[in-house]
Amino acid sequence: MSEDIQESAAEPAYKESALVKFLRATEVDTRMLGMVGALLLIWVGFHVYGQIFNGFGAFLTSRNLWNLSVQTSSIAVMATGMVLVIVTRHIDLSVGSLLGVTAMMMGVLQVWVLPQYLGLGHPMIWVITVIAGIAFGAMIGAFHGYLIAYLGIPAFIVTLGGLLVWRGSAYLVARGETIAPVDNTFKLIGGGPYGTVGSTGTFIVGFLLCVGIVALLVMGRRQRIRFGFPLRPMWAEYLIGAVGSAVVVGVVLVMNSYPWPAGIVRRYAAENNFEVPEGGMFISHGFAIPVLVALAVGVVMTFIATRTRFGRYVFAIGGNPEAAELAGINTKKMTMLIFALMGALTAISAVIASARLNSATNALGQLDELYVIAAAVIGGTSFAGGIGTIYGAILGALVMQSLQSGMVLVGFDAAIQQMVVGGVLVVAVWLDSLYRRKSA
Repeated sequence: MSEDIQESAAEPAYKESALVKFLRATEVDTRMLGMVGALLLIWVGFHVYGQIFNGFGAFLTSRNLWNLSVQTSSIAVMATGMVLVIVTRHIDLSVGSLLGVTAMMMGVLQVWVLPQYLGLGHPMIWVITVIAGIAFGAMIGAFHGYLIAYLGIPAFIVTLGGLLVWRGSAYLVARGETIAPVDNTFKLIGGGPYGTVGSTGTFIVGFLLCVGIVALLVMGRRQRIRFGFPLRPMWAEYLIGAVGSAVVVGVVLVMNSYPWPAGIVRRYAAENNFEVPEGGMFISHGFAIPVLVALAVGVVMTFIATRTRFGRYVFAIGGNPEAAELAGINTKKMTMLIFALMGALTAISAVIASARLNSATNALGQLDELYVIAAAVIGGTSFAGGIGTIYGAILGALVMQSLQSGMVLVGFDAAIQQMVVGGVLVVAVWLDSLYRRKSA
């Protein structure tokens, strides 16, 4: 009898230890699991809400998920840079305004200036515009970093001032006029039916991503063997590879299941001199170009943060700025470089946002700073410094954009949307503080 009691008392501990063993073996980030769970809850919740109150669920459809991926791209690109800013115990409140003024500058350059010298539709217009925009954004970011690092002005004050100055500058560039249309090739960077890689291109990208997942697992295991680090069990390696590849395949199938609208198919057929069959023609969107841009930025930023001396210095400064300086790290130069990188990434987001709109307006990027900061914090970046991941910020951007998109679909007022964003940001910071206290 006593043995039965002891066994029953030991069952909960055994179950808990099994879960802990599984998480330890797979080395899965529990915070990431929480974000994925929250994301799925948001998606299902908005879909069910639409079915109950509107008579149909519009969220979990290929059309909405495709649009969601495009809408997330701009915020995701900036969020990758915000991770490094917050990791080093700073903040950048100017990214939305910087996006607006950069978009206006690029609009003026490609619509009013370059056609006069190169001719309308010249193939180099979009190239020069993008390069100039990124350089412009990086210079403004470096200027912010100089004020913070070398003049000792707090980042909150510098970037708060930048929020006001650059928003006003965006208006002054063209006295509030909307600059349109942008260059035809430049417009493709914003997505749309023509700004995609199509079905075949999407399958190729998906295949490369699956190969990349397997390659990372193999190289990671070899590195552990080389340096004598503990190895994951083989079943854990296979499981991670299978789950990652399954997610990629699922995303590929969803992107390819969203067809071009019938009107655009007819126009495309007329432009290319062929007839559309009576039953119509299915042409897949596939991955949009801005999504691939965000993906490329995420890969590059992950490499910078985890595989370079620059990235190690960033996290060293965030962990203990005084110790980092005593160790010989030029913290002032690093701060200026981090904000320059943030400015360059904001310019890339400005390219995506203005190309998607097919115009440049001084209102572009309003409140984006809130979404970017929230995305980074939700993704696990700590305001205490020293902690943060690029993939977490991208996932956080998807969570924030899912909330906004879902609220628009179900008909929530703009005021409620802003209240929800503010509330989510506060809760995310609170959860971060709880997590740090528990981990201490």
